Amino acid sequence: MIVTLTANPSLDRTVELGGPLERGEVQRAVSVRQESGGKGVNVARALRASALETLAVLPGDAGDPVLAGLSATGVPFVALPIGAPLRSNVALTEPDGVTTKVNEPGPELSSELQEQLLSLLVDRARGATWVVLAGSLPPGVPEDFYATAAQRLRAAADGSAPRIAIDSSGAPLAASLKGKPELLKPNADELAELAAMVGLHDAGTPAELEASPERAAKAARALVDAGVGAVLATLGSKGAVLVTADGAWYATHSPIKAVSTVGAGDSSLAGYLLADSIGADAEGRLRQAVAHGAAAASLPGSTVPAANQTTPSAVNITAL
Repeated sequence: MIVTLTANPSLDRTVELGGPLERGEVQRAVSVRQESGGKGVNVARALRASALETLAVLPGDAGDPVLAGLSATGVPFVALPIGAPLRSNVALTEPDGVTTKVNEPGPELSSELQEQLLSLLVDRARGATWVVLAGSLPPGVPEDFYATAAQRLRAAADGSAPRIAIDSSGAPLAASLKGKPELLKPNADELAELAAMVGLHDAGTPAELEASPERAAKAARALVDAGVGAVLATLGSKGAVLVTADGAWYATHSPIKAVSTVGAGDSSLAGYLLADSIGADAEGRLRQAVAHGAAAASLPGSTVPAANQTTPSAVNITAL
């Protein structure tokens, strides 16, 4: 089983525009979609779509629209009541796939609620193969929350501890390095920032990392050398790089028509975990990650693909 923790879940509304976004103007939407979201929730949705056993752990009161959405789609979850509504996010997608997002901060979690959420996670993660700690942190939560969660999960393990995957951004992602995750999934912006943090000051800009898989692999290698088990760096339309202690690989997908990039990175992580669950090697895990990300980008809103909607055969992999 794979357990996900989403500390700051959301109700994601995706508004599809008929033309380019025009600031200060009135535009009509072509369509509007609404899904329960947040990175960990999206990963759980994608795993569930492929019939892999999963459980989403998140804060939220009974009847909250986010929880109602999970119930309606059959995603197993356990929620900690917090006495406040969860946030809403809005994404505006243009015909060429360019996406503009406006994310609310979310409800504040007191130190007591934080402790209860950690305890709930540790209890429900017993026997899990992976625990995914993902997304932003709500107000009031310290930036090292994911590192603390990783340490608590390992300390509470009766036998083998679950492997930890982390997908966040900014200060929470940087602080998560202290948790020594088995897998880190940054994008190019996050990879550049993290590489500089661990001493690789010539890592390059995000654009340079996307343009050069060799530079991206070098930056990811710095994180592996710093104690991260593996780095799956997603590079937008340029593909992805996977670096482990045993090697580095670069993967690209044949061109697709991008509809919405919302949740594509989350689907990439889900694809990686799906491949891992059937014993795939590093190249196989990277192949499915890129196939899942490409499939997600070709679907509307934050729709997540099932494995049978992906095309691993369209992924080309190069050893670096």
